[in-house]
Amino acid sequence: MGSGQWLLEKRSSFRNDSFARDGDNGVPETGCLSIIVLGASGDLAKKKTFPALFNLYRQGFLQESEVHIFGYARTQISDDDLRKRIRGYLEKDGSSGISEDLPKFLNLIKYVSGSYDSEEGFQLLDKEISEHEVSKNTAEGSSRRLFYLALPPSVYPPVCRMIRQCCMNKSDLGGWTRIVVEKPFGKDLESSEKLSSQIGELFEEPQIYRIDHYLGKELVQNMLVLRYANRFFLPLWNRDNIDNVQIVFREDFGTEGRGGYFDEYGIIRDIIQNHLLQVLCLVAMEKPILLKPEHIRDAKVKVLQSVLPIKDEEVVLGQHEGYRDDPTVPDTSNTPTFATIILRIHNERWEGVPFILKAGKALNSRKAEIRVQFKDVPGDIFKCKKHGRNEFVIRLQPSEAIYMKLTVKQPGLEMSTVQSELDLSYRQRYQDAVIPEAYERLILDTIRGDQQHFVRRDELKAAWEIFTPLLHRIDNGEMKPIPYKPGSRGPAEADQLLESAGYVQTHGYIWIPPTL
Repeated sequence: MGSGQWLLEKRSSFRNDSFARDGDNGVPETGCLSIIVLGASGDLAKKKTFPALFNLYRQGFLQESEVHIFGYARTQISDDDLRKRIRGYLEKDGSSGISEDLPKFLNLIKYVSGSYDSEEGFQLLDKEISEHEVSKNTAEGSSRRLFYLALPPSVYPPVCRMIRQCCMNKSDLGGWTRIVVEKPFGKDLESSEKLSSQIGELFEEPQIYRIDHYLGKELVQNMLVLRYANRFFLPLWNRDNIDNVQIVFREDFGTEGRGGYFDEYGIIRDIIQNHLLQVLCLVAMEKPILLKPEHIRDAKVKVLQSVLPIKDEEVVLGQHEGYRDDPTVPDTSNTPTFATIILRIHNERWEGVPFILKAGKALNSRKAEIRVQFKDVPGDIFKCKKHGRNEFVIRLQPSEAIYMKLTVKQPGLEMSTVQSELDLSYRQRYQDAVIPEAYERLILDTIRGDQQHFVRRDELKAAWEIFTPLLHRIDNGEMKPIPYKPGSRGPAEADQLLESAGYVQTHGYIWIPPTL
């Protein structure tokens, strides 16, 4: 199927799939949709939120007759000023049809200026939204309002309070009001619980969508399908066959002007406690009773509650040389830019299997992947242990792929062995498919009312319970990061930790993405 035909099918299925769903109370949705981007003049909105909305519009999931988009921020600018600011980020795609679609999309955007903690601005915002709803002949209370908080968490409480006081649906005729909040959800267990309580006093849990964009990635969403739709994985996915699991995030650049922000959080809060831990849940969870959001999230919480306390000897921290040269970073900063942490799950399936979470900046490569390493073959008659173990690898980014490393006979007259792979590389296999950005998928889920790929409050609490003690020891200076050179693999101690955990590195084999 060509990409044009794929897009046509997407558009034709839109009416039956996206908007023809039930509201939070089971009443058919008929009202118009207002999407309000708070923090509209900021980087997150320009680089992620508006491009995602534009792509949903181009694919037919946001219809001109149904939707209007409102930007809200403190900056005093006009509608056209906002449209000009985001236009360049929407044109980056370069695909055909943008020149025709872009003006129509930009005309859907209206800007309202106001503060985040006073009623005046939000009353004006509500007035603009209501006028749009009236223009679409939407019955009061049947409209749908989606508030996307592209803002720092410090302003979530006052903004949520203003939304609650000024911008909710006036009655209940099948419409809804939902809020999307970005990470970080606090800095530790106490601050996270305080933030959750403040928001929870204003909105019910079904109205709150805590977004973690890793849960919107194509290969992360494939995890449950791979595990539960393929028979040969079912008997292998346990401590009897799997030796260790690595979940890795590597970047080949540093903080890139975000030094001040990053130093407040560090690599564990920024990447490991949320993105990588969410991936761990999908790798390790038990099969849910049904493929429904609450059943899936129940299974994830059970995994988190089974994680044992982190041992200091199973942690390696690093800080790349030159990090403190950033003028926004304190000269005495103890913030890690690299961490390798071993988590151990105390249950029947995973007892004794180390889950190795590794993330770092300014390293020698850029990639994110899940690497499941199997145990050695018992009674190895081919003496092929030197080639390395079987591994199942899910490459999340870049060059999305799923491949299995296995030992095969070397072509030729001799009975010698070599390591090769069974490879499913997405760019080669699905040449005409458009892999959506994570934010597109997750925003569409919020419109549909599907919370499967969002973090529930008890799930967030369980995640912070795992990492808060370690983070406090780092914050108090009890644990120090080891310096490492930019462009390296990170501290040598991290490789030593992997080896002590049982990981066997394959030498002489490199996976190369196949060419088209």
